[in-house]
Amino acid sequence: MNPQFNSSSCFACGLENSSGLRLRFYDNGKDQVFACFTLDPAHAGYPGIAHGGIVAAILDEVGGRTVMINNPNLFFFTAHMDLRFRQPVPVGVPLEACGQLLKRRASRTQAYAEIFNSCKSVLAEADILYTDLPPGLLKPDEAEAVFGWRLYESIGHPQR
Repeated sequence: MNPQFNSSSCFACGLENSSGLRLRFYDNGKDQVFACFTLDPAHAGYPGIAHGGIVAAILDEVGGRTVMINNPNLFFFTAHMDLRFRQPVPVGVPLEACGQLLKRRASRTQAYAEIFNSCKSVLAEADILYTDLPPGLLKPDEAEAVFGWRLYESIGHPQR
């Protein structure tokens, strides 16, 4: 498993964002991205259940990270997301998210993302379309200075 870059400030992957999710992503070098995490009760909508916006953010990020496999500086925007909530997503328990690259063509990427529990039951899933950032909006050589984009020290790779 290959560790992916993180930001210092991003809500999803910002390791220095005290109110964020602080997700760490790993990829298989080909077409899948993974993240293991436990949501904090502060990310709940109803007691014990993650807010739908938090769930959408996780799916969006893990799917989008498929764009970055083998190229950590290929930044993207979400163009469309079709989200399906299958079961309540709990807070305070270990969960996993997986993004699957479906198709990459020119500046567009299609991916599928899901969150599942330790029993491998799918809790939420999404089909997502991404588009590359327009040229000049963010220069890759400025990403570390602008938002702390770099490979942070690893805390161990998840086993798959």
